[in-house]
Amino acid sequence: MSAIKRSLRGIAAAVRSRPWISLAIALGIFALDILVPPLVLTIARKPVSAFAINPWLPSLPAYLASGPGSLWERLTKTWGLALFWFSADNSFGLEWGFAVTTADLVRFTFMSLLVAAYFALWMERRTALPLAPWRRSAGGSGGVFGALGGIFGLSTGGCTVMGCGAPVLPVIGLAFAGLSSTTIKWMAELSTIATSAVLIGLVSAVSWLGWRGGAR
Repeated sequence: MSAIKRSLRGIAAAVRSRPWISLAIALGIFALDILVPPLVLTIARKPVSAFAINPWLPSLPAYLASGPGSLWERLTKTWGLALFWFSADNSFGLEWGFAVTTADLVRFTFMSLLVAAYFALWMERRTALPLAPWRRSAGGSGGVFGALGGIFGLSTGGCTVMGCGAPVLPVIGLAFAGLSSTTIKWMAELSTIATSAVLIGLVSAVSWLGWRGGAR
């Protein structure tokens, strides 16, 4: 518990010292998490033609309070609820679709905060400790990797998509038409593994940097 408190203390101190930079990074990563997938699909397949917000959302509070089924069942359904989506139509119907669920939104928010904390901690450590040129370059590369991991490791990784023959598929996979079911299954599994690896790596890096910063 003392190690966790020390890490949290270091993270809080780094973010407080650069609040506006941290906020800008978090908002930027969050926006890119949502906008990169439809942009990839627009370039690779067909330009987006529609954006819609789930019209059922105003009824969500009443459903959670007194809807059918147990509270756990209602929460489970809400976790996978599509909140809004982008799509493109063709002459046969749906060309592609990208939907953001409640789970996706929570994941995007968490990853945005992680990347912002990573940059704040890295800048704090760079200011506090004089670094050799090679270490400064390595740290900068790590920061860029953290940001790219947040954007491409998750947005073009484990996303909820429509019209692809699978409930979860990497957007980069959906960009290519005619994939076999075996390839789709393989890419979905790889996407889940890659998403988990990026998340674990960033959590570990932020925790370690926070622990080091908490000592001061």
